[in-house]
Order: sequence, then structure tokens, then C-alpha cells
Amino acid sequence: MDATYDVVVVGGGVAGLSGALTLGRARRKVLVIDAGQPRNAPAQGVHMFLSRDGMPPLELLAAGRKEVEGYGGEIVTGTVAAAERLGDGGFRIVLDDGSSVVAGRLLVATGGVDELPQVPGLAERWGRDVLHCPYCHGWEARDQAIGVLGTGPLAVHQALLWRQWSAEVTLFLHTAPPLTDEEREQLAARGVTVVTGEVTGLQVSGDRLGGVKVGERVIPCQALAVATRLNARAGFLAGLGLETVEDERGGHVIGTRIPADPSGATEVPGVWVAGNLADPIEKVVGAAAAGVQAGAAINADLIAEETRAAVAARRAGGVSWQEYWDGRYSENTRMWSGNANARLVRDATDLAPGRALDLGCGEGGDAVWLARQGWRVTAVDVSGVALGRAAEHAQEAGVADRIVFERHDLGESFPEGGFDLVSACYLHAPMEMPREKILRAAAAAVVPGGVLLVVGHGGWPSFQHDHPEGVHFPTPQEVFESLEPGEEEWEVLACEEFERTQNDPEGRPTLRMDNVLKLRRLR
Repeated sequence: MDATYDVVVVGGGVAGLSGALTLGRARRKVLVIDAGQPRNAPAQGVHMFLSRDGMPPLELLAAGRKEVEGYGGEIVTGTVAAAERLGDGGFRIVLDDGSSVVAGRLLVATGGVDELPQVPGLAERWGRDVLHCPYCHGWEARDQAIGVLGTGPLAVHQALLWRQWSAEVTLFLHTAPPLTDEEREQLAARGVTVVTGEVTGLQVSGDRLGGVKVGERVIPCQALAVATRLNARAGFLAGLGLETVEDERGGHVIGTRIPADPSGATEVPGVWVAGNLADPIEKVVGAAAAGVQAGAAINADLIAEETRAAVAARRAGGVSWQEYWDGRYSENTRMWSGNANARLVRDATDLAPGRALDLGCGEGGDAVWLARQGWRVTAVDVSGVALGRAAEHAQEAGVADRIVFERHDLGESFPEGGFDLVSACYLHAPMEMPREKILRAAAAAVVPGGVLLVVGHGGWPSFQHDHPEGVHFPTPQEVFESLEPGEEEWEVLACEEFERTQNDPEGRPTLRMDNVLKLRRLR
């Protein structure tokens, strides 16, 4: 893992998968992390979901996963242990196995855990003949002897609701508050039997509920409705400053949730929630709709961010990255010497050849040198003009079969796959670019045992006296810290400044200070 995604969806239930499907169809790079513990797993079927009524929950989720993957979405099994905000506004999500991924946005649809009343035998029958929702299970329990376990002020409401599906309904007051005269009249008018005293257990015969025990009595009952407290699965969100609140209905707390607006957006920018995490009483079809709503809102938010960045780049340079660099390369038949970067040669000579990624390959000098050493190279640049020259250079050098050239604006897209060497030499530009974001993506592309090599300028050349304002050249330590490395994730092989020779405009050699960061991934 350790990859970068537009959106990471935490929770692979109906809400999460619906959000992922929406985002996948919007051509976003999406990862779903699913712990494999859907709330409705014990139920025999999903209901009130048009065209899917009665489908077993796990079959519905399997079909949903297939659809998400059909649009390029990735799904992994795992549990999120922590989430943290990164300096560029994105997020790092850490799984319980220690791996991590980076995301521009988060959609959290982890649902909740039902807290059942403390009655012996209740948990073993949960989802089978101990039920919670008449709309989900009422049809299947119709005309049976249905009991309602009273645990709060909504007990009468529950009993009258279940009366729609059966004429034989018994309200067990259990721990519910005493009935008012009006409530007794309503229950009597609808033919609902009321039993006082606390329920002490269930009578089960042949793996079927047969009755409810109240003291020494057993009242016949084929289905028992209970009101659970749904506690939100949201512990890992505390690291982002998101805390649950109690959800109160009719003067009774029915669970906890993460507050959000109608689109699912939370008070933390970049984080959305959907499904039972946002609304404890949401049904399956409503959770699916909430996932779609959140997915669309996230895509709109990403579009707005990308538009702001494009406008800023246009205002800064008046042209796009591709236009700028195509123009620069078109000024001359060759911009660079054609030789490999001296620091790359020094730091890669002793590495065993494997797969290499050359970021900002220009006219291909580094890529050709790596290919000659036995590497299989993916060479990337934003300029089509540069890539065309690099391909010609590779052909002339006889290594074209070892190099794949790809055009990427690295702030918008990034090559796929893992690499034994990722090289980013002098990844600077006169216009604003998300350099830290790009370097984090570069680090994420390094496989365990592989090497990340970042070479950059440490300051302006000695012959340039008119310096643009507001330009900061990061030190190698600052570059390392910007990668936000995990504990014991990297071995530092080099983190230092060095001098090199650079000719001034008159062709006279001068010294320039640069820096290098060389890391080996440990895990």
C-alpha cells in the first residue's frame, strides 16, 4: 500500500461502496478499506431496496464491490487505526497492520455497533428472530406472535408500529417508564397486550424463539423487537478532531453519530460521513443514497480545488505547465547536455538494477543512463516535446525497449506501480507547483528495499543577483520531514548539501550549492 489516492473510503458497506462507485465513475482514484463487519450481516435479506428486495446482505455487498472495481476502484480488507492531517491539507490513514495510505479526501462510512439490552440469550438470536426495524423485518414476521421489549420512552411507539404487521403484539414493559393513562388507552384500543416485570430470558426450541421469560412465566413469542443503541464506529477520527455526539429522538438517546451537513460534510474540511455513522436510523437504501450524495459532494470539492490551482497557475505564468515546458524546450533543439545527472550516477551506480522511475526526465539523459545499467525505466515529464526528444535519444542509444515514456502533470496524475528506485532530480519550476505532494507520491511509489533519491537546488547560482521574492529552497532535512515518514520506515543513506560546478551565461565555471536526500525504504 503506502500509495496516494484522490479519496479513501473507510467502510465497505452500502454507503461506502455507493460513494466509491460515484467517485469511480467520476474518474477519481479511490481506495475502499473495509473491516468486513457489516452491521446487517446476521439478517436474512435486505429490504426496501428497489430491485434488490430480499437479497442477502453479503451478496449485495459482493455485487457492489464488483461494480466499484469495474470503474478502477481498489478494495482492501483492513481496519483503520488512525488518521492524521498532512501539511498540504490531505490525510494519512494508518491501518492496524502498520501500513498507510494518503488521500486528498476522506469518506467515512464505518456505521455503528448495536448495543443490545442486557437480557440473556438476546445476542444469540440477533438478526434472526430478535429484530429492531419493522420496515426491515415486519413482513417476514407478519401475523406471528410479536413481542416488543420496552427499554425507554419510545416503547409504546414501537408496539403500536409493530401492530401494523400482526394482531398479536405484546409489549413487555421491562425497564420502560410507567405507562400514562393515554398510552394505556392507545394500546388497549389496538389490542396490544401489556406485560409488566423485567424480562429474564428467552425460551428457544429447535433453534427458534418460542417465548419470553418474565420471572417464572413464559409468554409465547415468535419474534421479539428490541430498541438498540447504535454506537458509531469512529474512534480513529478523534485524531482529526471529530468526536461523536449523542443522537436523541423523542427524549431518548438512541445512539451516537458524527455531525454532518446534508451532503455528509463534517466540520473538518475534507472529511465526509455517510450511512449510520451520520444517522443511526438510516435504512439501507437511504445509506446508499447518502453515499452517492457524499461522493458527488467530494468530487465537486476536488474539482473546485483543482480549478483554483489551475487559475493560480494560469495567473502566475499565463500558461499551463505543459505549454510552459513545451515552449521552453522548443526554444532550442537541445536544452540539456544529454548526459546523466552526476549525482544520480554517483548514488545509483552501486544499486542492483530493477524498476526505476525517473520524474521530470526532460530529454532523457538520466533514463538512458539507467537503462544502460540494466534498469527497466519509466520516464515521466509534462512536456510532450521533451518526451519526444527523450524517445529519440533512447532509440539512438539502443535502449528504447527498456524505457517507457509517460506524460504526467505530477500535480494532477502519477505513474502507477512500485519501483526499486525513484529519482527526482531538480524538480523545481518557475511557477507554483505542489512539490511536497509530488515527493510524497514519489516516496509512496518506492517498494520495500528500494531507494528514493531527491536532488535539488540549495540556493540561487552565484552569478544570479536579481532573486525573485518569496522563493524558498528547502534543506535536505526539510525535504525529509515533508515526506512525513513513518517511524522506522526509512533508512537515511544521505542527507547533505554539496557543491557542483555550473557555467554562468558567459560559459565561465562557477560553484553552486545543491542538496541530496537518499533514502532506503525499510517497510
